[in-house]
Amino acid sequence: MGRRERSSDRRRSWRLRYRAWRVAAARRRRDPALRRVRVPAPLIGYRVASGRGASEQPNAGPAGEAELSARFWGSLLVTAVGAGLFGIVMTAVLVTVQHLAYGYATGTFTEAVVGVSDARRVLAMAVAALVGGVGWYLLRRVTPGQHADADNAVWTGTRLDWPRSLGTSVLSEVVIGLGASLGREAAPKLMGAVSGELAAQWGGLSAAQRRLLVACGAGAGLSVVYNVPIAGALFTAEVLLGSPSLLVVLPALVCSGLATLVGWLWFPAQPVYSGVPDYPLGPQLVVFAILVGPMLGAVAVVFVRLIGTASFHRARGRWVLVAPWGALGVLALCGLWLPQLFGNGKGIASDAFLGQSGVLVLLALAVLKPLVTALCLGSGMSGGLLTPTLSIGAALGGALGLVFSAVWPGAPAGAYALIGAAALLGAAMQAPLTGLVIVVELIGGGLALSVPMVIATATATLLARRIDGYSIYSVRLPAHEESSV
Repeated sequence: MGRRERSSDRRRSWRLRYRAWRVAAARRRRDPALRRVRVPAPLIGYRVASGRGASEQPNAGPAGEAELSARFWGSLLVTAVGAGLFGIVMTAVLVTVQHLAYGYATGTFTEAVVGVSDARRVLAMAVAALVGGVGWYLLRRVTPGQHADADNAVWTGTRLDWPRSLGTSVLSEVVIGLGASLGREAAPKLMGAVSGELAAQWGGLSAAQRRLLVACGAGAGLSVVYNVPIAGALFTAEVLLGSPSLLVVLPALVCSGLATLVGWLWFPAQPVYSGVPDYPLGPQLVVFAILVGPMLGAVAVVFVRLIGTASFHRARGRWVLVAPWGALGVLALCGLWLPQLFGNGKGIASDAFLGQSGVLVLLALAVLKPLVTALCLGSGMSGGLLTPTLSIGAALGGALGLVFSAVWPGAPAGAYALIGAAALLGAAMQAPLTGLVIVVELIGGGLALSVPMVIATATATLLARRIDGYSIYSVRLPAHEESSV
């Protein structure tokens, strides 16, 4: 075949393709189901030569009702700034109370608790019981019917009320600053969600846009206080919205990143657990992860059910005035022996990550920390569970790792604690990716241990899901008829 014939065949082929494209375009114009739906419309309005759409990639599909409009992005920026500022304010309340209660200006909270007398620890618990009991009793009487649960707001569409949310957040940080065994992220997470709620109202956004904005604000609040912007975005997508869609991940990343940047006005731009070495990978760590993953999955089920029972049977009405005295009294007695139980558990995790605790201490903390945490929740207090869960996993992983080292030595104890923390957190959250990334961002490293952490987290989450499936968030949802209590 000559050059002229080949050139003629190519032109004919291109004409046929162009004609097919025109026919397909005409069909799309006639049939709305075949049109490319993008909001806002892409700058390039025609498809590639094959006629296939970019929206056929599952995570890049149409926005649906949650249109990412200019008004939505403006509201998202307001939400991010609000989450960052609320994160600063809530943590400032927590730190101020800690310093006043335990009389220290430098060092860590755990060091301060260890350094004071037994009488001062008991006094701090008594003040927490008084302030928390009276505060929550009055708050719930003054704001009846109002909602202050970020998870419930995203999952059921209920609206958050800022007076109840603000009061709950401040009281939560005060009692945790005094030593209650709860996580400090609940208040910034809630107020970040409230920022999204208010921004959606001011922006006149749709219900779907409001839901996305509230979820982004909640994830951003978490990212601010722990300096974990990627994990905060993953929390929004994996836990709150259950979707890795580009149209979820993109606004979640922007919100968490900007909120974390705002938080740097007060928070140090460094990992929460700084100084944790980059532990090397060894074969014993991989074998340990295979063995311990199912065990931690079973532990996660027990812990989550314990939290669910405490949440459902939590003190109500006038019992809120009395119950904190019992819960914090037990914590005070246990704290005479193990002062690491005071607070959210950061000191427990830090010591475990650095390999500074023995087997018996770690085992005792792994048993007592979930019990005192459940007691605090059951007494009617509000608070987070992220760091308590992380610390339980770190303590249990560290203890089991030290026992395992007696059989197969060579790996540092801190590496076992990191594996345990990631596995229990991922399984208890029913969010393995979020659990893994939180641990990596919290310590600013650990990538060498990614394979054993992934193995342990995946098997723990799989087993926990197979046995039960609740998470530390879903198990705390109130009954529908009492969602405003």
